[in-house]
Amino acid sequence: MVLVNNAVETEQMMELLELAAKLGEIELRQHEMEKHALEKAAVVVENRAKEKIGEYQNEAGPFIAWPELADYTKEDRLRKGFTENDPGLRTGEMRDSIEHIVMDGEAHVGSDDDHLVYFELGTVKQPPRSVLGGAVVEEIDKIIEIVGESAVASLVGEGVFNRKMRIEND
Repeated sequence: MVLVNNAVETEQMMELLELAAKLGEIELRQHEMEKHALEKAAVVVENRAKEKIGEYQNEAGPFIAWPELADYTKEDRLRKGFTENDPGLRTGEMRDSIEHIVMDGEAHVGSDDDHLVYFELGTVKQPPRSVLGGAVVEEIDKIIEIVGESAVASLVGEGVFNRKMRIEND
């Protein structure tokens, strides 16, 4: 009897050790997939934000449609050698300042250019023209897809990460 119990206990212990090893692997994959998903989502938002500059934008979630540039702004742009009606785009410096960073389980998309802050939030003289917030709203479905695929891949393995997963409702 003692031998049977020891054999069963040893088998159960081995199963628990295998389970612990599998859970450890899942946790490691989860961190890798999270970082990958954050990087991919941040690039999507960064690219969309850059695309918005120079083109009038429609309303996006809580962000209003971009109003037409004021006549004096258009005249000033022409005097300085720029196109008349490309909101936010002169030299491309503000657009090109938009970057992303991923660290500590967070992704940040933004700019160190003060002009983008004024453009995004508006001033006393300039209405807000959301670039960053609007980009997130416009790309939210893609962001959710990226995060969802990452979550599934972290549970079932990296092979899933290399192909598109679609869950269809009948």
